[in-house]
Amino acid sequence: MHTVYGGAHLFRADSARKLGDLALRALDDHAPDARSFAEALGLDPALADTVYARVRAKLAREPVEDFRIDFEDGYGNRPDDEEDATADAAALETARGMAAGTLPPFIGIRIKPLSRELERRAARTLERFLRTLVARAGPTLPAGFVVTLPKIMAPEQVAAGAGLVASLESDLGLASGAVKLELMVETPQAIVDAEGRCPLPALVAAARGRCVAAHFGVYDYTAALGITAAHQHMRHPACDLARGIMQVALAGTGVWLSDGATTVMPVAPHRADAGQSLTAEQRAANRAGVWHGWRLHFEDVTHALVHAFYQGWDLHPAQLPTRYAALYAFFLSSLDSASRRLARFVERAAQATLVGDVFDDAATGQGLLNFFLRGLNCGAISEREALATGLTLDELGSRSFLRILEGRRRREAGAPG
Repeated sequence: MHTVYGGAHLFRADSARKLGDLALRALDDHAPDARSFAEALGLDPALADTVYARVRAKLAREPVEDFRIDFEDGYGNRPDDEEDATADAAALETARGMAAGTLPPFIGIRIKPLSRELERRAARTLERFLRTLVARAGPTLPAGFVVTLPKIMAPEQVAAGAGLVASLESDLGLASGAVKLELMVETPQAIVDAEGRCPLPALVAAARGRCVAAHFGVYDYTAALGITAAHQHMRHPACDLARGIMQVALAGTGVWLSDGATTVMPVAPHRADAGQSLTAEQRAANRAGVWHGWRLHFEDVTHALVHAFYQGWDLHPAQLPTRYAALYAFFLSSLDSASRRLARFVERAAQATLVGDVFDDAATGQGLLNFFLRGLNCGAISEREALATGLTLDELGSRSFLRILEGRRRREAGAPG
């Protein structure tokens, strides 16, 4: 449900756990109970206890779901020998994490753009990282490993990336197709090309079956449109338009969509010097600063969820509590009504039905099922809450509303299966 980006020079084998510990400390310092957390976010008090408990449990169990070791904006342009050394060090830390079981479920690296100026450096970093990793860990990459290609503008850049990873797979003895690609959609040319067409399907096709995700880059995109810094933010109408085009162009392809990052960090402005304590005014200012960053992030994530972007970027450990809080509140706030609608709908086996003042027809059934599947997947909804719909685990696992109805009709008719 999120990807944490961090500078490659800072990555360590246990980075995910350290980020989780820092996130829990932020809660302890600035929202030590459900009531204060709900006040900070503007969260429905009826959901506060459940959301808070599940957020803390998630941060303790699996704080980071996906991590991108960043050699682009989070790293900057450095001398070749320095980036070479960083690539080697990051690969060794990845190998350590593989051996210790401390990596998040998904991980990868973001290289520099495959532009004329930087393609040599991008290729060199990727090759050094993979060679060092394979030399230490063997020809098996971490589960869910991807390479993120930034600032894509043309299919030729994607094709170059696909060709590069295919060549490295062959040289390093990796399985064909082991290295997946993600595309950064952060230029206007990636949304509409010079001939007025949307190039996204061609960009995905140029990856030769390797593209698994497309990430929207809010700030590069809005800057390229001439939007001033004061108005570059996640909910700008230009961003909503771009995300809508991404959804239409890539619907049904299996390519995951990811939103950008909230860049206002939930950081306290004051720190006590050694042996000193903060004043009451400074403590109040710290809480206000963190709460402001939390509220903004919570609202940005909620906006993305409403528009069916279920994944996004996080840049700071203190954003992890609000990432999960927004996810959990989004699903829990609709849980009761969705449960009633789905239960009634399944009972009537695709007959149009009226629940309250919302009319459902058969096309709604899959959408309701998707709600529960996504809620279960991100931890917002428990298995017990999902089963309250009257569905079985096998039915939920089918992921198909039509299969559920067909199975129930066969059972009602006394047919096998």
